[in-house]
Amino acid sequence: MFSYMDIAIKLTLGFICFILFINFSGKGNLAPMSAADQIQNYVLGGIIGGVIYNPDITILQFMIVLLIWATLVTVTRMLKLSSPEVKKMIDGNPIVIVERGKLIPENFKKANLSAQDFATRLRMNSITDIGMIKKATIEQNGQLSLVKKGDQSTGLMLIVDGHIDDDALDDAGQDRAWLAAEINKQGYQNQDELFVAEYFQGTLKCFPYE
Repeated sequence: MFSYMDIAIKLTLGFICFILFINFSGKGNLAPMSAADQIQNYVLGGIIGGVIYNPDITILQFMIVLLIWATLVTVTRMLKLSSPEVKKMIDGNPIVIVERGKLIPENFKKANLSAQDFATRLRMNSITDIGMIKKATIEQNGQLSLVKKGDQSTGLMLIVDGHIDDDALDDAGQDRAWLAAEINKQGYQNQDELFVAEYFQGTLKCFPYE
């Protein structure tokens, strides 16, 4: 039987769940940084929207579904934080499509990006000439990030959440032995002590957890 009271309770529970999710998972989900973040938001919206007007699904069943969803999201987030490999598997890697001013056609295919779509994105970023670009990357959330020729070099995050990013280390032209030596020079035993380590213009800046 259709009941406005059931709808009100389900809607209230869904609203509370969404608020708790945003507060506990971080504000990043308001502006998703990866496809996984976007999917989490879509699924939550689908659960709430699909259940509210379905009288066959009880309030208890709705709460159980929300609990299962919250558990999956929490476990996924913990796995991503604990393992760079799992994070790459779930979120994927940024795809460099322009490097040192040269287009990389095979990476355009990996990103499923046509030349026309690329040109459109350039115009949206006020780029009128491909020759103006030094580096272009498709990020995990599908956004295009650009570095123009003549711009100051951007920093490279060699360590993130205590884990070494070997791809960034390679872009910096350094290796793990160099990184370990630099960390030791600054008074740290290993990368586990560091929240972030940024390489910028030949200098490594370390930011510890404490």
